[in-house]
Amino acid sequence: MSVTERTDVLVIGSGFGGAIPAYHLAAGGAEVVILERGPHLTAPDFTHDLRLGSYTRIVDLVQGDGITVVAGNCVGGSSVVYFAASLRAPSFVFDRRGSLGHRLWPSTLTRAALDPWYDRVEEALPVAQQSWDQVPYPGGLFAAACARAGRTCNPAPVAVDLARCTNCNWMLNGCHFDAKRSMLLNYLPAATAHGAEIRPLHEAQTIAPATTPGYRYRVSYTQLDAGDYRLPVGVGAIEAKTVVLAAGALATPVLLQRSAPLLGGVPQAVGRYFSGNGDRVSIADVDEGKVRDLLGLERAPGIPYQGFPIGKPIGSMSYDRLDPATAEFTRFSLQQIYFPGITDLLAQATDTPATSWFGVRKKEMRARWPSWLSVLAMTEDDNEGVFGPPPPTGSSTRVATSLCLSTLSYRPTANTLRGWAAADAEARAVLERDGLARVRPWSENAAGSVSAHPLASCRMGDDPATSALDERGELRGHPGLFVTDGSAVPTSLCVNPSLTIAALAERACPGIVESTAEAGVRARYGAPAPR
Repeated sequence: MSVTERTDVLVIGSGFGGAIPAYHLAAGGAEVVILERGPHLTAPDFTHDLRLGSYTRIVDLVQGDGITVVAGNCVGGSSVVYFAASLRAPSFVFDRRGSLGHRLWPSTLTRAALDPWYDRVEEALPVAQQSWDQVPYPGGLFAAACARAGRTCNPAPVAVDLARCTNCNWMLNGCHFDAKRSMLLNYLPAATAHGAEIRPLHEAQTIAPATTPGYRYRVSYTQLDAGDYRLPVGVGAIEAKTVVLAAGALATPVLLQRSAPLLGGVPQAVGRYFSGNGDRVSIADVDEGKVRDLLGLERAPGIPYQGFPIGKPIGSMSYDRLDPATAEFTRFSLQQIYFPGITDLLAQATDTPATSWFGVRKKEMRARWPSWLSVLAMTEDDNEGVFGPPPPTGSSTRVATSLCLSTLSYRPTANTLRGWAAADAEARAVLERDGLARVRPWSENAAGSVSAHPLASCRMGDDPATSALDERGELRGHPGLFVTDGSAVPTSLCVNPSLTIAALAERACPGIVESTAEAGVRARYGAPAPR
């Protein structure tokens, strides 16, 4: 028999969107409990290998229909497994209209309005600017290719302690050296220092009205087995005066869908308008001789490059195609990035879709792996993802430790395809110039499109028909129920979204504290950046 507990504030999820409100509410005097589906690991637990049972404990590969998404599954959420590129979204993003033909962001939200909240996050993480001496070899190669093609390229800002970083290139596994500034190092320990309680391996299942006078919501959860997340080992319920939903863009809409009958309905935009941030990955199969002859580079005596796996995953970026004067769906950034060897099968080896990801040509291409350079384009997609009916429990059907099947369906529109084609053309213009490399986009035959930046499945906006949240991040029609994760971001951003998710969570905190105080909790806003 389960016992119903009570707290002032219940936070579901512990990544950027959950850790930041948890800190401000706890520091402001509220009693805070954080439910996290994944385990709680720290630096000594993060290993440098790709064995099943190591990194698969904290990374989920979620396969939908037409798209596959990579996401974190641990205390700290995706901040533990991300590559730490930390950029502000371009100003034009906030004016995007998409195929709906009206402004998709709340009218009160502009880049200038969000800048003070970006400032707070950059102070708390903090974010560092790499010098060219600190950019890894692939980032330097990409910059040299950009310069030769008449483009600009810059070192990427990263939430990394550069003095502590060893350039081990295992960031997907969590940082063994505590150099990556995840939520494990700032907001979460600051929250627990103010009394917040983190409960790992607790998966929220439903949200319903509370039965205790003075409390607003009752959240039911399942406790999961630490060795097999498919196995429940307990159940429980917590009632709270405020609920902050930050389970991630793949889980938040599903939890709300399942809870809709209990809550008397949820906005129709819940589970619609999903964006993969327009992610598009290509592999450049680089000619070592051309690197020497065209770019004049030599990484080691007699070796022009062969540096694909060396250094931090993200080194440099080109912003040349972020011109606000150009048409929507034609703007994008190009970022040098590294993905672990487990993704190597995705690069197209031929121009024939049926044979693009296997066979002799793939074997020959794979043998040249040290001479690869991978590039991530972040484009303007069309918010075309839609979730189907929720599974009986959880946010997806877990078929193995880190492999899940989602009801998410993603069919890229002509607008999205046009953006991807423009990004492919630009990558080829830079990297195929005079035979420097052969650019091969990741095949969609094996996994559909692939994204590590899920967004917008429960987005904010001014139009109740196309946005689930008001401009404060509160679910329409449900006072005291806030959404602060990537699902609240209305559109793709043309850059890595973590800093914007965090800034929006910071921006939401005064309103969440105010709502909590209105519910009778002695809470106040105004805590400094965590140290």
